[in-house]
Amino acid sequence: MLAFAALDYATLPPPLPPYAQVRADWHPSEAWLYDRNGILIDSARVDFAARRLAWTPLDKVSGPARTTLVAAEDQRFYAHGGVDWLALLGIARDKARGGRARGGSTLSMQLAGFLAPDLAAPGRRHLWDKLRQMRAAWAIERGWSKDQILEAYLNLAGFRGEAQGIGAAALGLFGKTPDALARDDALLLAALLPEPQAGATAIARRACAIAREKDCARFDGLAAAMLGPARSLALDPGLAPHLAGRLLTKPGLRITTTLDRRIQIVAIRALKRQLQGLGGSRARDGAVVVLDNESGDVLAYVGGIGGASTAPSVDGANAYRQAGSTLKPFLYAQAIERGYLTPASILDDSPVQLDTASGLYVPQNYDRGFKGPVSARSALAGSLNVPAVRTLLLVGTDRFRDRLWDSGYRGLVEDGAYYGFSLALGSAEVTLVEQADAYRSLAQGGAWSPVRLTDKDPHEPARPVTTPQAAWLVADMIADANARAATFGLDSALRLPFWAAVKTGTSKAMRDNWCIGFTRRYTVAVWVGNLEGDAMRAVSGTSGAAPVWRDVMLALDGQGDGPPPRPDGIESASIQFAKHIEQPRTEYFLKGTAQRQIAFAPPESRRPRITNPVSGSVYAIDPDIPPDRQRLAVGVSGSALAHRLFLDKTDIGAADSQPQILAPPGQHRLRLVDLGGRVVDQVLFTIR
Repeated sequence: MLAFAALDYATLPPPLPPYAQVRADWHPSEAWLYDRNGILIDSARVDFAARRLAWTPLDKVSGPARTTLVAAEDQRFYAHGGVDWLALLGIARDKARGGRARGGSTLSMQLAGFLAPDLAAPGRRHLWDKLRQMRAAWAIERGWSKDQILEAYLNLAGFRGEAQGIGAAALGLFGKTPDALARDDALLLAALLPEPQAGATAIARRACAIAREKDCARFDGLAAAMLGPARSLALDPGLAPHLAGRLLTKPGLRITTTLDRRIQIVAIRALKRQLQGLGGSRARDGAVVVLDNESGDVLAYVGGIGGASTAPSVDGANAYRQAGSTLKPFLYAQAIERGYLTPASILDDSPVQLDTASGLYVPQNYDRGFKGPVSARSALAGSLNVPAVRTLLLVGTDRFRDRLWDSGYRGLVEDGAYYGFSLALGSAEVTLVEQADAYRSLAQGGAWSPVRLTDKDPHEPARPVTTPQAAWLVADMIADANARAATFGLDSALRLPFWAAVKTGTSKAMRDNWCIGFTRRYTVAVWVGNLEGDAMRAVSGTSGAAPVWRDVMLALDGQGDGPPPRPDGIESASIQFAKHIEQPRTEYFLKGTAQRQIAFAPPESRRPRITNPVSGSVYAIDPDIPPDRQRLAVGVSGSALAHRLFLDKTDIGAADSQPQILAPPGQHRLRLVDLGGRVVDQVLFTIR
């Protein structure tokens, strides 16, 4: 009796969990991303301890795979109660005859080893260990059905490397789902089970033995293909890897996004085509975001396409980059809203120097040229820099910075003084998603709300950022192909066969190129550049991001829905410009601000100022020319009667006498002083 108790204790297996607990405790190593229609668009490996997919129910494993694997591992599986005594007797007979040793573990015994690893630990080959495993198998058979045992075995078995379970094995080795496995696939999987790391030759030989066929030549090629390089799996399309990396943070997550698979593919193809055309030596990276204007749903999110990229894992759609001219519509909207400008207002596109705490700020246009007097419509549509800076002087840097923050640009964490006048030209850093959502607010009548990336994101109520009238006017300005013709030409990539408002931008040193625009239904935002921060080569405002924007827009909105309806509070008027600065046209205004004639103000109404020399200028004395022949003419505009000019502390004459300066080397201050002794303008210049 004591001996029996000792034997029972020595062979007692550890407690094993029931089937329901094993199923509940299963955690895949992957997480999955789906589009708005439930179609898989990407997945991500989250747990790197083992490669496990979702639990595969037995009815999702093909019949040939089930039959073949059971026949290879435990042919009397459905007949025994956990231990195959006939197999054990056969092993004993073979051993007595000096034959090759073979295993006698049933599927139930192997499953017990999976559930309690110490039962099948290396070196556990003694009789007592085998008896413990047998008793564990009997325990499983008492509480589990045969189908549950087989299902658990197929999910827990290790097939190759880190691939655990038939789901991971079928996907990783054959590029299939378990229900698509054929008999030859199953024979190769069965050949892997005794030695998962075996070479192709050994696996082919073992598969042939299991198949019991004479002609097994095909298995050599099949085994080599199975163990070949990683497959490009159609089952894991990899359409949104950057978004997957951002959202899929836990094993087993299944996230339904707002993306539309069709639109995602359109955006990927358009970006890939453009980057391939540019070549890696000109620009290597790009990103695309497409929004549904009404809902704020993100319909496409392309953080990059790889290709020639040297930073393919960086998410270009969510990376902060310098905005360039893309912030100008919000500046003009603010100026129009406050009554400082109308679309017909004249802005001076001529050289300007602004004193700042860090020195003179001298804005330049993209082409380094100046166009003189231009309307606000032409200045915005043509993306002129100096008029934008003059508009910022009207609005104020702090007010403009606050407006951008309200429009969703959350990277602007400093006050307006930090960014200075360059904020008008987009010195701040923004993301492509922020850009898309801010422009969407213009399409939505000046109301902003956050975008939605998943079906769980709330529909937050939109809040007004600018007035519907100002938003509509700015949209009309950047949709005007004629107004931007002087800068971009009449037939650029920005011109579509239907109404669309669009703005490009290029950051300092050609590091970033943007194109963001919208129709009534969609907003499309595109960025092209180099994620490592080096400058692009031979890429202009319309040859970088704009062709991608155009291709996506044409695919989305083949005919368009026409311009948005004009809100109340907008009136139109026919307008003419003095000296034919611009062609006569019908212009739109806030109600009560319409103009019909734009004329030059008479000199007496202009503020007197020094036009030459320009502040900050440096002049060099030519040693080959007599000094008294090297004079600098002074220019003064506006009503300067009774005003006098002072060079440093010396009165050099009346402002209207057009005096000429003869000054020694050094820095000089030229002042314009009125009759009362007040300085109305001054410039600093240097003679060398």
